[in-house]
Amino acid sequence: MNSDSTTPGFLRVQSDGLLLSVKVQPRASASKIGPPLGDELRIKVTAPPVDAAANEAVLRLLAEALDCSRGSVELVRGHSSRHKVIKLRGLKLESVLAKLTSEEK
Repeated sequence: MNSDSTTPGFLRVQSDGLLLSVKVQPRASASKIGPPLGDELRIKVTAPPVDAAANEAVLRLLAEALDCSRGSVELVRGHSSRHKVIKLRGLKLESVLAKLTSEEK
């Protein structure tokens, strides 16, 4: 993918990483990354939205999908909301896009 391609609305490039906007559906039948919905990427997790369980499940799912360490994925906004912003550190835009769009089923 070319670096001059249009960046989707759910990803924003910053000097210290990428910001990923997601909408989380807790208590789903399976954990998976879905297609974008507007300017957010849909993520379903089986964990309930209790004691940060769903937040942690989202971060672990993203780290696994992006093939990076859990420490490279940080929740920066939306701790108690379904709408969250996640910081991705040390990852390239093209790589993230390729891995997230290949996850869509």
